[in-house]
Amino acid sequence: MKSIRSRFLIIGLLCLATTVFAQKRQAIPEVEALLKKMTLEEKIGQLNLLTPGGGVATGSVVSKNVEDKIKSGNVGGLFGVAGPEKIRQAQELAVKNTRLGIPLLIGSDVIHGYKTTFPIPLGLSSSWDMELIKKTAQIAAQEATADGINWNFSPMVDIARDPRWGRIAEGAGEDPYLGSQIAKAMVQGYQQEDLTAENTMIATVKHFALYGASEGGRDYNTTDMSRVKMFNEYLPPYKAAIEAGAESVMSSFNDVDGVPASGNKWLLTTLLRDRWGFDGFVVSDYTSVNEMIAHGMGDLQAVSALSINAGLDMDMVGEGFLTTLKKSVEEGKVTEETITQACRRILEAKYRLGLFEDPYKYSDSKRPQRDILTDANKTIAREAARKSFVLLKNENNTLPLAKNAKIALVGPLADSKNNMLGTWAPTGNPQLSVSILTGFKNVAPQAEVTYAKGTNISNDSAFAKKVNVFGPRIEISEESPESLLAETLLAAKNADVVVAVVGEATEMSGEAGSRTDISIPDSQKQLIRELVKTGKPVVLVLMSGRPLVITEEMDLPVSILQVWHPGIEAGNAVADVVFGDYNPSGKLTASWPRNVGQIPVYHSMKNTGRPAPSAEFEKFKSQYLDSPNAPLLPFGYGLSYTSFEYGKLSLAKKEINPGESLEVQVDVTNTGDHDGEEVVQLYLHDVIRSITPPVRTLKGFEKVFLKKGETKTVTLTLEPDDLKFYNGALEFVAEPGEFEIFVGGNSNASLKETFTLN
Repeated sequence: MKSIRSRFLIIGLLCLATTVFAQKRQAIPEVEALLKKMTLEEKIGQLNLLTPGGGVATGSVVSKNVEDKIKSGNVGGLFGVAGPEKIRQAQELAVKNTRLGIPLLIGSDVIHGYKTTFPIPLGLSSSWDMELIKKTAQIAAQEATADGINWNFSPMVDIARDPRWGRIAEGAGEDPYLGSQIAKAMVQGYQQEDLTAENTMIATVKHFALYGASEGGRDYNTTDMSRVKMFNEYLPPYKAAIEAGAESVMSSFNDVDGVPASGNKWLLTTLLRDRWGFDGFVVSDYTSVNEMIAHGMGDLQAVSALSINAGLDMDMVGEGFLTTLKKSVEEGKVTEETITQACRRILEAKYRLGLFEDPYKYSDSKRPQRDILTDANKTIAREAARKSFVLLKNENNTLPLAKNAKIALVGPLADSKNNMLGTWAPTGNPQLSVSILTGFKNVAPQAEVTYAKGTNISNDSAFAKKVNVFGPRIEISEESPESLLAETLLAAKNADVVVAVVGEATEMSGEAGSRTDISIPDSQKQLIRELVKTGKPVVLVLMSGRPLVITEEMDLPVSILQVWHPGIEAGNAVADVVFGDYNPSGKLTASWPRNVGQIPVYHSMKNTGRPAPSAEFEKFKSQYLDSPNAPLLPFGYGLSYTSFEYGKLSLAKKEINPGESLEVQVDVTNTGDHDGEEVVQLYLHDVIRSITPPVRTLKGFEKVFLKKGETKTVTLTLEPDDLKFYNGALEFVAEPGEFEIFVGGNSNASLKETFTLN
């Protein structure tokens, strides 16, 4: 048994380079020569990012007199504009009408695909397929660059453990290890090997930092946590994205240690640049510099000076830099060298994109038709969607359905194109998406499908108005709820099986989509109850941008297939799975709570000094009076049309030395009647250490395909860094002693082995 005392004696196990210094890139002579020619005003102009207002804004401010400002050299980049002709016009304004002819960065929010829209990121993460996720990013870059865009405000890598927060839809869920793998895959997909290529773009890791921990799950809200929690649980995906080569970082809206991120020098300089070695550029989120006034940090001049001195390089939309920095230099509040350094980073990004060599490289009018919405891209979108689906329950093995079945396809999302793409799909066209009804007809034309709406997504018109800011997402029928229900029950009565497509409209999650009640809306709950009363087999196809509270639905005799918001190929992908052309293989990347009162609940929580008993209630233990501690559905959970059995678990060694890796092997057998894929997951528990350890943390996984009856030996490798953590001094260390390994199909994995680190 190891002791705390023995751990502190192992000085040699401290990471030799606690501070991560990346290889600093050499100065670019062309950029340095240009900087010497620039006036202070021209340098400040490069730090100004504007939008003409043509895209979806995330704030109320839209830039004015954009064309005049470009001609005056007061703009370094644009977003919200696309198309080769428009981009060429914008670049000509900058190149031909300014003294130095500096081209523009052209940015966009390409969150889960460009025109070919993939499932929302939380859905994509549920595929646990890194190559597929990387491929979706490559396609997004291919399409966006064809439309003139060279800078992407993605990936969002915020760890999110509160499903009330709408932006959980945009990330990879609750786990820093999985989140780090996905962050790397996305950056590599967008940037690939050559930023000067016509089909690659700058990736922006966001939101730096801790945004996913907003208090109360309320968007734009404050965060507060210890440095130990930051480094071990929230910062790893950002760091992974930086190590993968992300050229840009976006600051977050929240404060960190009481200082808003956009003006936080510890965050943007001490951590990001000095400790992690990042040498790209940092852009603010939409008007986040100006919003520091409301945070209580001073007037516009004060917060602008605070931001640039902290290490922020570019001001998105707010124009505080443009209007106040010269005055701050004159008053000695900001040095010109600080502005020069920020300008240098912006110019270097433009140089690395190849814009100085050819400002019009993203203005090829032939590319959109060649590269956007191709059949090949839509094929990947269909594959990504069906791999993202998670089978939560299969009552009496109702699924898959026979292709000649008599089906009542019902529910407010069954024929709703407007809700297929999901939140944050401003560049996609919902009307090009495949509805579930159309998908059923495409995949199973011999099936007898009767459609009925059944109910509205919500009957609350005031709620619908809030959701419908970007267009009709909740459409309240002119028919009465009673009439809609009667029509649907008649369809159910005449069917062999009922498929009800229910859940959230797209804008019920996402940015500014926080909810205190994350259950299925009451109108749809009532529909589900009435469908169950018919006695017919009922399948719920559940759409959402977050984990929902579905305790009631899990108790009903229904099957549940979680499909998130599946993207442009939604209907075809859902039909592929419902009719058995694809066996669902998705696994949850965020725990699903039993009720809102459990939040936060996640797999890597820590034990207390009075842990809850495993069976009967016991007074004075860490537990609830009215609910179990465990989530309704654990992290990593997902069923299949087949079944998998885990056999022998073995370790290559029972003892390892510092710096050694450890191979873990497990036999997995497909014991069911269908071929299928299983995500084999490895969790680690450090039994005793100098700061309290989580009960278990994900440290490895592999998605494996098994034919029915087939057994495979899966090898997972624990690397030396997998045993390390940040201690109380924020040193990245591995401490000697006993470790427990758990392997299985979700975070409740029961196969267990132990080993010792010497």
